[in-house]
Amino acid sequence: MPQANHIRPEDLKTDSSVELVIDPLTTGDLNDLCDATDAAIEDGGGFGWVDTPSRDVMERYWQGVVTIPSRLLFVTRLDGTICGTAQLVLPPRNNEAQSFAGQLTSLFITPWARGHGLGTKLLKFIEETARTEELEVLNLDVRETQYMAIKLYENNGYVHMGTHPYYASVNGETVPGRYYYKMLKSRLTGETKA
Repeated sequence: MPQANHIRPEDLKTDSSVELVIDPLTTGDLNDLCDATDAAIEDGGGFGWVDTPSRDVMERYWQGVVTIPSRLLFVTRLDGTICGTAQLVLPPRNNEAQSFAGQLTSLFITPWARGHGLGTKLLKFIEETARTEELEVLNLDVRETQYMAIKLYENNGYVHMGTHPYYASVNGETVPGRYYYKMLKSRLTGETKA
């Protein structure tokens, strides 16, 4: 009896990329982004959303993100389709005391695109962009139930600095949240951190 040919996912050649969104989203990209967000929310990683909002609410949200000057939107693509995103929130100009720190938020990779290293690729690209914006530290927070995100951050040098026991409420249950930071450049030595 002949053996069936089996293709392992790691043997498939894929084309992946990460980019900073500068122009308004095309209709196709907006649809991909909304589809990816829907899938992430359904998987429990909707960066604040617990229930999937209506499509028009989702579209307005993403179109709005692109228009905010202090918010940089990053997307990752797998074979041309947007499958993940994150945002870098720059410090407001009036906050001179914290002008060196940015906030990383809303990072997710849709479930169908996981396992290709896209989360790490996206994170590294954001860190490079943060350095060009002269940021020295990135801060972030995440629900304690987001195990894959926590693993991603900790594997990439983010330091857990505390846990908030009443961070979120999901389906009537209180969920703790974890707070992280990563130094991108040391003020004392001028050394750039990986």
